[in-house]
Amino acid sequence: MHPVYPPEAAVYRTKVQAFLAEKLPKNWGGTGQLEGEELEAFVSEWRAILAAAGYLAPNWPVEYGGAGLTALEQVILAEEFARAGVPGGGPNDVFGIQMLGNTLLRWGTEEQKKHYLPRILSGDDVWCQGYSEPNAGSDLSNVGLKGELDGDQWILNGQKIWTSAGHLADHIFTLARTDPDAPRHKGISFILVDMRQPGIEVRPIKMISGESEFNEVFYTDAVAPKGEVIGGVNNGWAVAMTLLGFERGEAAAVSPIRYQAELDRLLLMAKERGVNTDPRIRQRLAWCHSKVQMMRYLGMRTLTQFLQGHHPGPDAAIGKLFWSEYHKVVTELAMDIMGADAMVPTGRRPSSAFGADDAGAPNSTNSWAMTFLNARAGTIYAGSSQVQRNIVGEMVLGLPKEPRPS
Repeated sequence: MHPVYPPEAAVYRTKVQAFLAEKLPKNWGGTGQLEGEELEAFVSEWRAILAAAGYLAPNWPVEYGGAGLTALEQVILAEEFARAGVPGGGPNDVFGIQMLGNTLLRWGTEEQKKHYLPRILSGDDVWCQGYSEPNAGSDLSNVGLKGELDGDQWILNGQKIWTSAGHLADHIFTLARTDPDAPRHKGISFILVDMRQPGIEVRPIKMISGESEFNEVFYTDAVAPKGEVIGGVNNGWAVAMTLLGFERGEAAAVSPIRYQAELDRLLLMAKERGVNTDPRIRQRLAWCHSKVQMMRYLGMRTLTQFLQGHHPGPDAAIGKLFWSEYHKVVTELAMDIMGADAMVPTGRRPSSAFGADDAGAPNSTNSWAMTFLNARAGTIYAGSSQVQRNIVGEMVLGLPKEPRPS
């Protein structure tokens, strides 16, 4: 299968390539060649460049600070950024722009859009996601954090867990149980909460890699103004599902490119270590190649739907399930190729705890070892593989629903 873009795609691709050539340093090799303060400084400067060009939120309407790009232009932009090894924004923009911002455009009031969207673009508000709870992870409809209306404000009590980057955020979009007597999916509201108050406590969770990207968040009589509900009181389930679609569906254009680049690095490392002629290693590398190609075709299908105006929905679970399960296997292979060196990793660490390392990353044992550890969590965060299979079975294939406890 060889997809053919319409003629206007080549014109816009040339425009994006010219933008990258103008704005990036000479001999640019991707963010994987940077680390520490140098990486942070580049990402901050690059984010400002994107904001000035309207590329920080390319799909947003121009009146809200975006570029108003067509679906085709968004796909080309994402592809070229991935190939150049540059991010589409800063580390918090996944939560602020991709998830919350897009959800506000669909569900928010005009007042909410005018207040929050500029602050998301400027970086004045730093967001995290308050979904999972100790008893509401795989079954998100079991959310129990209480939200009680007291005059003109909500009083919130309860706990969230696995809150990515919660220690860095100052706002959290929160699913709360606002009608305990309603059916489970019907009594939930989506509330925007300022974390800079005494009623919010954030506690870090140590990961297997030694990092603390995840957190627990405790609400003790925390407050939020009455008007901070998005999509209407007790309609939070629909809003939450919209946001999850954006979280899982946006990667279709870039994931195959990133995972192909990662596999290319692995092939090079196998050759450098002299194991590329081992028939067992060759068979496993061939398996990985086939999976990346399948990921590419899955991405093409998603992009085709996107170009036809189809918003991310339950079918986005297919891609999330596929890449997360694959990434566990390919990083296990990397550890086997490194052999005993994997036990004493050295060199540059990966710049993110999620997904593949950045483009241009060296084949350091530390990069691969930490990515291997981080990949263990890939089948859990953003919805476990078991949950993704249920979504695909029930909401895409129309199979009978899994029996639920009464």
